[in-house]
Amino acid sequence: MDFSIYFTGLVMGLSLIVAIGAQNAFILRQGLRNQHVFAVCLACALSDAVLIVLGVTSLQQIARVMPWLDPVMRYGGAAFLAWYGAKSLYSALRSNAALAAAEAKTASFRQTLATCLALTWLNPHVYLDTVVLLGTVSTRYPGQQASFAAGAVTGSFLFFFSLGYGATWLRPIFSKPSSWRMLETLVAATMWIIAFKLMGGM
Repeated sequence: MDFSIYFTGLVMGLSLIVAIGAQNAFILRQGLRNQHVFAVCLACALSDAVLIVLGVTSLQQIARVMPWLDPVMRYGGAAFLAWYGAKSLYSALRSNAALAAAEAKTASFRQTLATCLALTWLNPHVYLDTVVLLGTVSTRYPGQQASFAAGAVTGSFLFFFSLGYGATWLRPIFSKPSSWRMLETLVAATMWIIAFKLMGGM
């Protein structure tokens, strides 16, 4: 393994997922609630790993074989994100409870995992970052693409688990109802902005 290329992949992977997005907002909220954190982080990291490997090995073939995939993912993802944003805003407007009360409404493991996977696999931005961008960059390292992919996958695991479990440090702040409402509003805004971009508004 070429560790310089591995490190390049690590930095590239981290740089693409650090910005707040649908996945990150969801993981942060689960971490604050301390609900199914390990499963959510693992699902996101493994999904990223699959997509990164797919991009590094099969980018050009995918574009040729499935030209219809882009519009299907774009409109389906936008609809899901718009619905999820509305749900978060509703929660922000009606909630006057603190984090402890929010934790009382624990979603089932199945519901949480399904939402997590939908936010990942129905969001075309995930494919753009992992399959297209990382897949394209990896072509600069012929013969060492496995090292690049391994670094990018490591970056995903490091980031998602750090975000999920690092949210624990923010729990005192979110003991206030106003902080929790602000987070839900931020989640709603994030989801709607991404949905708007997917629909071609930006």
